[in-house]
Amino acid sequence: MVDFNGSSILVTGGTGSFGKAFIRYVLSRFEPKRLIVFSRDELKQFQMKQELGHPALRFFIGDVRDRERLHRALADVDYMVHAAALKQVPACEYNPFEAIRTNVIGAENVINAAIDQGVKRVIALSTDKAANPINLYGATKLCADKLFIAGNAYSGAQDTRFSVVRYGNVLGSRGSVVPFFRACSEKGVIPITDPRMTRFWITLPQAVRFVLGCFERMRGGEIFVPKIPSMRIVDLANALAPGCRHEIVGIRPGEKLHEVMIPIDEARNTLEYDRHYVIQPQFEWWGTRNGTPREGRPVSDGFSYRSDNNTWWLEEDQLKVLLEDAP
Repeated sequence: MVDFNGSSILVTGGTGSFGKAFIRYVLSRFEPKRLIVFSRDELKQFQMKQELGHPALRFFIGDVRDRERLHRALADVDYMVHAAALKQVPACEYNPFEAIRTNVIGAENVINAAIDQGVKRVIALSTDKAANPINLYGATKLCADKLFIAGNAYSGAQDTRFSVVRYGNVLGSRGSVVPFFRACSEKGVIPITDPRMTRFWITLPQAVRFVLGCFERMRGGEIFVPKIPSMRIVDLANALAPGCRHEIVGIRPGEKLHEVMIPIDEARNTLEYDRHYVIQPQFEWWGTRNGTPREGRPVSDGFSYRSDNNTWWLEEDQLKVLLEDAP
């Protein structure tokens, strides 16, 4: 794990679920010189300042759409996590230009500002929806992933390196289905889109630790994918509210039956490790610029990593334990 002691770190979307968990974790284990919270929400920043009150914290009101503000905020920053995004699928479908401005143009602004300010390493958070996307949110995140990978070529002689971390649903995040299911269960009925539906599952602490580990592993240009368990949406509903009636409502527009994190077409570029996968970039500079070959194991032809072909599953009893700590 990278030693953040004495370093300056910036987190875009720092008042979001991941951002807050990441900041708490870093403050509990390191002594950074500065830990910068970059976000648009002044109330959430005020609440974080009151709650954490750490002398290393800095709060920047700003939007990733604003390149000049990013440039100012990134002065003398060593490491950066880009977590800011418009993430709600229906909202992105209804406001497509806003999603593009934040998720795509915002990514370009982050890349340019990081290179101009000489940031050492940048990790951008992605989503399973960026793999074979069928909705606008996924399409914007796929585009952002491509931009961050290409950013390694744009940095040229600069030491700035960009990588991407891709994972599935986060237990305890604001976008989690858990609070929605709980509210529905109070009315006696939980809506189920399709009883066959499966999803990947990761907790916030797991996501934070994985991102921190990737700062150490990254050379620039990789997409890191953790090995995490799958769960059946019906099992989640039963664990949350045993005996509650289920109502099948059908899959919503832009929603998949199963999640994909590594499509079959990426198998030829994918290496497997004990606890994660790495999708390598298809650039000529990858082998020469980044030193010795990877020690990972090439996956087989036709490999894909999907929530329905996973070998690691969470059953109802295990979900009940996890849900005890979920907000």
